[in-house]
Amino acid sequence: MEIREQSKIVELWLTREERDDPAFRESLKPIYQQYKDQKYLVAVFLSGEEDLYQQTRDLLLYNRRRLAEKEVQAEKQAGLVMGS
Repeated sequence: MEIREQSKIVELWLTREERDDPAFRESLKPIYQQYKDQKYLVAVFLSGEEDLYQQTRDLLLYNRRRLAEKEVQAEKQAGLVMGS
């Protein structure tokens, strides 16, 4: 659990075991209510099933490729404007 005082956000990060344990999930309800009463946003992050390394790598590669495409498009647009 991480509490961000300035932004009034409480982050709860659950492992797969915690995510899949109904009793544990139920035990979190008082925490949700406590922080809700204090006007905090409670964000719960659940562990997934995919390989985190592979998914992160793929996302970074996609973002890098997309940025390069946008830079090429911007250069083409600038060339068209200057060539006019």
